[in-house]
Amino acid sequence: MNEKRNSFSSSLGFVLAAAGSAVGLGNIWRFPYLAAKDGGGLFLFVYIILALTFGFTMLVTEVAIGRKTKQSALTAYGKLHKKSGWIGVFASVVPFMILPYYCIIGGWVLKYCVAFVTGQASATAGDGYFTGFITGYFEPIIFDFIFLAAVAVIIYMGVNKGIESISKILMPALLVFVVAIAIFSLTIQGDEGRSGLDGLKIYVIPSFEGMTPKTVFFTVLDAMGQLFYSISVAMGIMVTYGSYFKDDSNLMKSVNHIEIFDTVVAFLAGIMIIPAVYVFLGKEGMQSSGPGLMFVALPKVFEKMGVLGSIIGAVFFIMVLLAALTSAMSVLEAVVAGLMDKFGWSRRKATVIETVIALVIGVLICLGYNALYFEAHLPNQGEGQTAQLLDLFDYISNNILMPVVAIGTCILIGWIVKPKTVIDETTKNGEKFGRKTLYIIMIKFVSPVLLFILLLGSFGIIE
Repeated sequence: MNEKRNSFSSSLGFVLAAAGSAVGLGNIWRFPYLAAKDGGGLFLFVYIILALTFGFTMLVTEVAIGRKTKQSALTAYGKLHKKSGWIGVFASVVPFMILPYYCIIGGWVLKYCVAFVTGQASATAGDGYFTGFITGYFEPIIFDFIFLAAVAVIIYMGVNKGIESISKILMPALLVFVVAIAIFSLTIQGDEGRSGLDGLKIYVIPSFEGMTPKTVFFTVLDAMGQLFYSISVAMGIMVTYGSYFKDDSNLMKSVNHIEIFDTVVAFLAGIMIIPAVYVFLGKEGMQSSGPGLMFVALPKVFEKMGVLGSIIGAVFFIMVLLAALTSAMSVLEAVVAGLMDKFGWSRRKATVIETVIALVIGVLICLGYNALYFEAHLPNQGEGQTAQLLDLFDYISNNILMPVVAIGTCILIGWIVKPKTVIDETTKNGEKFGRKTLYIIMIKFVSPVLLFILLLGSFGIIE
């Protein structure tokens, strides 16, 4: 039997919950290493432009679809247009695939939190610590279970008592931590004459050293791919959260707030990490840290800070844990809401079943680093890099399904039901639709083309 659909009690509750989804590991982990790799200020400039255009377009579209249909992604697209239900299916497969490995990474963060809080910070800086942990048979599974269980409890509590209440606590705390660590990072002085402010200059001032039209092109693709992580679009989350957004609330104003909050936190995440890594590892170390930036490079940075580094490291990983938790909440909710809307299940039943499935898949992915280990090469990986089960899940969900969902959404709104559908939903209370002309151009022409190019890049067709 269908339960009465809940809604966020206020626009603030919606903004904090949506921002909590957007501000996750993508902002705090992925954004800084991409910025370091892609010329610092150049990547930052491109990202902000795309956030104000492409990001805005996809965000307002998905929230409007959710509020108009009062359905999660699995059923919303089909309700909007009968022949477009496949988009909802693809959009729901994305969080289903992401949840297991996102909770595994959340477990990794939890492991580092425990290490720093219990005085074992120096061990995390040792060569092989991270590899030794993730290749273990039992410890990664235990931390995965703890993290997943915490997320499941929050979702089990519902929209108001769970998601909204927790977001109102965690998001302000997260912002305080981010600002505090960012300020501290700028004050660091290294033994070799490098300072945090020097690192800030590298981060915000565009570097064209070694840049070619090809590298600029791939910087644009990196920034666009990052937006999927940063604003939680094309994975059913914003459609689901939009379905809980009250009809009499100002949709456009709330979307703008999410956009600003997410971009500010992503920018501050770079200030937190890049200057500190530059001071102790230099420019070359900063640019070569790659995906291992958070679990390999940063512990070495904290170790070089001495006793103070242990404290800062503990605060940092607690902050990252909060960000991972708020994002994982939204991923699980997207799946649970879909099961409730499609099959009429209770929240309790949907949460328990999806949690058990995510745990089973999570165990298999953890074993992918030992008992089920194999080596594969994906089109988006560099030479010499290999992929395991986690990488495979990430590649399929983020590099293939998400662009397909986004392209389908653009075609549906831009050409089938027309942009007026979203514009009317957004302005039905008399609000103004800012960037209206830009929105129409983006949803009909620019976004589909950019997304198609991004998809070709994911398949390795464009290199």
